[in-house]
Amino acid sequence: MQKKSSVFHWGNSSLEMLPSRALLLRQTKELLICDIHLGKGEYFQQNGIPLTNNSDEQNLIRIKNIVKEHMPNKLIILGDLFHSKYSISEPLKRKVELLAETLKIKIELIVGNHDSGCDVKNIRFLNFKKSNNFIFSHQPLDSIEENILNICGHYHPKIYLKNAKDKLSFRCFALDEKENVFYLPAFGDLTGGYPCKKSFKKWAIISEKQIVQI
Repeated sequence: MQKKSSVFHWGNSSLEMLPSRALLLRQTKELLICDIHLGKGEYFQQNGIPLTNNSDEQNLIRIKNIVKEHMPNKLIILGDLFHSKYSISEPLKRKVELLAETLKIKIELIVGNHDSGCDVKNIRFLNFKKSNNFIFSHQPLDSIEENILNICGHYHPKIYLKNAKDKLSFRCFALDEKENVFYLPAFGDLTGGYPCKKSFKKWAIISEKQIVQI
């Protein structure tokens, strides 16, 4: 089955939502992901909860795969690359520092609330970033210009579909048309989610190969 992305337009720009939980801006060849929360397994282990840390390796493999598939000029992470400064092991830190060199790509991190105190090389740290008619941030910004779309993470949007007998949840992309805010789904495997407001326009990731507008 061929992978099916979904596209919507903002001004003269095309935003391609990928089943891999990434957003591709084709005009600028920027690939955006958010909320990976590397080290989350280790953080819970330190607090007595026996979670596996295999997700870190899987998340890094998934990042490498989507970069190789789409060949962007730049990878932009919209915050929470790490879960806590206290759970970054030296091997994990080294793997992250080698990403840019291994993938031959520039990597920028819009600093999230979980990234505080996390110091790694070969990644440019920013508070926010403007690109064409977009502004990238971790959390939604308070006020933006009318023709600017705020693309962010932090929210971990999910959608819940149910009938009389069952209930399913899916990660999703979500657009708040009233506030001009576009939320990306959390990229990390060990992340929860929050239900989207009914007013949001939503695209559910129903499988590793398909996105459906709800």
